[in-house]
Amino acid sequence: MSKTYVIAEIGINHNGDIDLAKQLIDKAKQSDCDAVKFQKRDIDVVYSQEELDTPRKSPFGTTTREQKEGIEFDILEFQELEKYSNDLGLDFIVSCWDWNSLDNVEDNLNVKYHKVASAMLTDKGFLEKLNDTGKPIIVSVGMATEEEIDSALDILDNVEYVLACTSTYPTVAEEINLKYITTLKEKLQGGDTWTGVGFSNHHNGLAACVGATALGADCIEFHITMDRTMYGSDQPASIEDADDLVSGIRKMELMVGDGIKKVYDSEKPIAEKLRKVNDILD
Repeated sequence: MSKTYVIAEIGINHNGDIDLAKQLIDKAKQSDCDAVKFQKRDIDVVYSQEELDTPRKSPFGTTTREQKEGIEFDILEFQELEKYSNDLGLDFIVSCWDWNSLDNVEDNLNVKYHKVASAMLTDKGFLEKLNDTGKPIIVSVGMATEEEIDSALDILDNVEYVLACTSTYPTVAEEINLKYITTLKEKLQGGDTWTGVGFSNHHNGLAACVGATALGADCIEFHITMDRTMYGSDQPASIEDADDLVSGIRKMELMVGDGIKKVYDSEKPIAEKLRKVNDILD
């Protein structure tokens, strides 16, 4: 089994603090992740003026605008974080939530992948604009019907991974549906075509990601945090003990094996000791 590509989604869990973002990048590296991922928004495009003007208490002020501005990095900060990640040997990935952000990221960064957030999966123009970048793409399919998923994949040119996902934060166990990974594999990895299939986690325990590995996930993404009690809407769906999580993924990779029955050398002395008769093949 090939090594599962593991993405630590920092997302907005940095709370607009570049030092905290770097701590989370360090944590991802120490946990043996392969990549970190952030999110980028032009808040005046993504949100209506009415929504931005609504009252909302946060560490950044008393309106939704102040909250959104407070957690949003500018492109110079993203450049600093990209270099910091790359210097540690981590791939740098961004989910853009609007056309302006995509242009900004393309003009100023060199991301490993573009990630289509579940919320953007049904935006045809945005998907077509992603094709223009020529970059490989990761797709999450939370909130989407099979028809919407098929339509999006028909539009996108360069999809490397499709991630099973449930867009609730945190996701309860009975709505994770890990077997959808198997469904996607049957759909996307037959014949002459092969698209990586994986799992985007919003469950706040370790079992879902480890279970996804057992089902053959080629890529696993999870939200990483220093402390789930910190301010932020994604914190409750995030993982604090990333070391244990990635260790569990790597151990499960070994446990899954290749599916071919064999008698291991370690078993042979046991067989000689315990078997009194072996004439079944006579």
